[in-house]
Amino acid sequence: MNLDLTGKNAIVCGSTQGIGKAIASELALMGANLILIARNEEKLVATLKELDTTKGQEHHYIKADFSVPSHLKLVLDEYIEINETQINILVNNTGGPAGGPIQNAKTDEFLSAFNNHLICNHILVQAVKDGMVASGYGRIINIISTSVKQPLNGLGVSNTIRGAVANWSKTLANELGEHGITVNNVLPGATDTVRLKAIIENKAAKTSNSVDAIKQEMANQVPMKRIAQPEEVANAVAFLASPAASYINGINVPVDGGRTKSL
Repeated sequence: MNLDLTGKNAIVCGSTQGIGKAIASELALMGANLILIARNEEKLVATLKELDTTKGQEHHYIKADFSVPSHLKLVLDEYIEINETQINILVNNTGGPAGGPIQNAKTDEFLSAFNNHLICNHILVQAVKDGMVASGYGRIINIISTSVKQPLNGLGVSNTIRGAVANWSKTLANELGEHGITVNNVLPGATDTVRLKAIIENKAAKTSNSVDAIKQEMANQVPMKRIAQPEEVANAVAFLASPAASYINGINVPVDGGRTKSL
């Protein structure tokens, strides 16, 4: 099975912590040249230094804030033009919207989440797809959520936007497949990240339960009785990014220990 990414150029968004950082690390180990995108330059520099370079990889970063899509487009187009870089792998990943019942959500919350997720994803795809076609190798992988299959309580805005991204992705898969570009979604369940910690702490603040009790309750909802580590999600992404996954296109891959009830 060919899992070698030597010579391939990969963009990983939200790559300074959690799932994004784990993905960047795994793709680098497979030989890819990484371009990290995040808004915190200090963390970008620190993450860059941790990536594997034993196969001659060269890693770079782009500082961008997804809350301003026009700025993302500007700095991304400039980077690709100046460096004459053909991107082979794109991992769309960014932190989810704040939790809360959908009935209480403000309209601005939907607009902000739509920009952060779908619009920025679309900007990134439009910036890299021609290079993928020209190089004959393209992998677009979107990190979404199991809410695509089964909406999650207390995450109204997120459930709504994640569903939109999944349908956007499936449409892209249908359009780009003829060029040898695959488009797939990875759906993490409860994963040990900063975002999950914030969700747990917010829930604890509203109830009489402790943080540890809530975390254990979440783990108990998973058939495997534990929460995932970011590296376990990264492994699924790495496979989909590899030559071995050349005929896997337009699917949702839950990485949730079996928590989602639907097939």
